Amino acid sequence: MAVHVYGCNHIVIEVTDAKEAVKFYSDVFGLEMLRGGEGAAWCKLGEHQFMAIFEVEQLQPDRVKHFGLMVRDAEQIKEVRRKLTKKYKLKMAPHFRCDFRDPWGNRIQVGDLSDESLVWLLPYQEVQKTGITFSKPSRTRAGKGATT
Repeated sequence: MAVHVYGCNHIVIEVTDAKEAVKFYSDVFGLEMLRGGEGAAWCKLGEHQFMAIFEVEQLQPDRVKHFGLMVRDAEQIKEVRRKLTKKYKLKMAPHFRCDFRDPWGNRIQVGDLSDESLVWLLPYQEVQKTGITFSKPSRTRAGKGATT
């Protein structure tokens, strides 16, 4: 029997201050904290995944390792960018809509539900509830099959 992967269960990031990281991610993305304590926290990511935040003494930022978060639409990406640049004074990575390093050096890319890579998410109820449908890509918009 072939193995069937349904998605990613969780991601883990390292920070020097778990309480501050929870405040940051709650503020920027509205993440709900599942539990925490003793230098660790767990935040809900959508309905099926979570992010674990672990406090470490010394950060070792990666060069290209990163993860992506999905928000509803371009307006929400704009709001995330505004908070990151205005409130937290973080810089956006060039050539991306919303790619940044958090205050602890973790790299995050933010996409929205119109991204073509969402086709694999169709079974998830929260994507279905948005009303987004996927059609065959047209010749003029190859790869951009999502419509709202």
